[in-house]
Amino acid sequence: MIRVDPEATLREAALDAMQRAYVPYSGFRVGAALLGADGRIFVGCNVENVAYGEAICAERSAVVAAVVAGVREFERIAIATEADHAAPPCGACRQVLAEFAPALPVVSYTASGHTMRWTIAELLPVPFTPNYLDEVAAHQTAEHRAHLSPPHSADRA
Repeated sequence: MIRVDPEATLREAALDAMQRAYVPYSGFRVGAALLGADGRIFVGCNVENVAYGEAICAERSAVVAAVVAGVREFERIAIATEADHAAPPCGACRQVLAEFAPALPVVSYTASGHTMRWTIAELLPVPFTPNYLDEVAAHQTAEHRAHLSPPHSADRA
């Protein structure tokens, strides 16, 4: 029986995706490989744009590919760069990953073999989550009801 090492498979997929990055402005190539709960791997690379704010990171492009395929539960993500030291996801990517998997294991590799490991919870200890929206909605509903309530008789005096 041939055993497949999922971590090695993710690392190779991230390194391969990194080679396809479109980075004419920064030259900082990043690849990502996201393991879905169903066992499929979704890859992404960073794609820059002359309007700098319109660039998309490798991690978010992998999440988008997974969501398009109907996968919203993830086991881990591998990130690959050519930097001297392994790089964590940027803040925007941390937030997007936390939306789907707040405790997601993150492994970052460099082309030269340096490796770092974190979880999204370690990298983003206080994420903005859907719970905050639920709290705001509950508060707004309570305020709305208060405005619709008839005044108490003591208020009319």
